[in-house]
Amino acid sequence: MFAQAAEEQPAPVLKTPEEIKIMREAGRIVAIAHEAVRQAVAPGVSTKTLDMIAESVLRDHGAEPSFLGYVQGERPPYPATITASINHELVHGIPSESRILREGDIIGIDLACNYRGFIGDAAYTHAVGQVSRAARRLMQATEAALAAAIQASTLGKRISDVARATAKTAGRMGYSVALEYTGHGVGRAMHEAPQVPNWWHSRKSKFQWQDHDLQVGMTYAIEPMLIAGRPELIELDDGWTVVTKDGSLTAHFEHTIAITEAGPRILTLGSSP
Repeated sequence: MFAQAAEEQPAPVLKTPEEIKIMREAGRIVAIAHEAVRQAVAPGVSTKTLDMIAESVLRDHGAEPSFLGYVQGERPPYPATITASINHELVHGIPSESRILREGDIIGIDLACNYRGFIGDAAYTHAVGQVSRAARRLMQATEAALAAAIQASTLGKRISDVARATAKTAGRMGYSVALEYTGHGVGRAMHEAPQVPNWWHSRKSKFQWQDHDLQVGMTYAIEPMLIAGRPELIELDDGWTVVTKDGSLTAHFEHTIAITEAGPRILTLGSSP
């Protein structure tokens, strides 16, 4: 998600327990689709094939792909069910019959669905066959950053605490985080308040976010995007695909969570937590 000026961000939309139950089912369907895609990831497989698998699973479970036809700003409508971002592609890679996975690649798969009017949204990065130690370490660090951010999502904390948990984990392990792209509130819309950045702002930064106390009923997607090199990014001519300027590897993991009295509840797991 693109960063916005803080004053443009509305207050978070709090969800009822009944609405969170629907979001949990949407998240479960997303998890099932992710598992089907994971099982298909292999050298020689096209990203278009992965897209077709994901769309079939979503529709078979009574859900609609949220990304397909999605419009953001002046970009063309997004043409697929998943985003498939390979190696140095950070986010929004467009599936294609000509994009064939190769041994040693890593691929970030992001997908979301709309089920009974609510969104489920999650992302995973997968190894294609045997990958390098550097790629494996980057993926592990990104998962660790996601876990730290989820753990920080408790009552008494703020969005800034969640962001700092991601940044601290990434920095300790020697990685950069994307500055322009953030996690985000999820509910009836794909992108709601609050934004959930992967680092917190400083007076030197051109990106500023509005902080919020965490409240029961808040639902948001945390999605650390870690970069093995420098954080500068380039958007390709297709209007969607974002790559690292220096060609360094990236990894992306994401879960949608709900804030509850008992702590953060992950809504995008495949089985009941």
